[in-house]
Amino acid sequence: MAKVINHRGFRIVTLEPDDILADCCREGDIALVEEEDGWWTHFVGPDGETDSYDTAFESYNKALWTAKAAAEFSAE
Repeated sequence: MAKVINHRGFRIVTLEPDDILADCCREGDIALVEEEDGWWTHFVGPDGETDSYDTAFESYNKALWTAKAAAEFSAE
């Protein structure tokens, strides 16, 4: 089951391996997804499309702190 952190009015959703992004996230969410090459940070758009950084982060903590920084920047 996905875990949700609320930060500056944004939901940061950490998905478990069996979670489906479209089922757990909505527009404006930031999704953290672990894949073989690391942790990906996905920004969810209005139609469920996602935009991501060019590379995965090596750890969950780096992906989380990046998501929090993006939420703070967007909140301004």
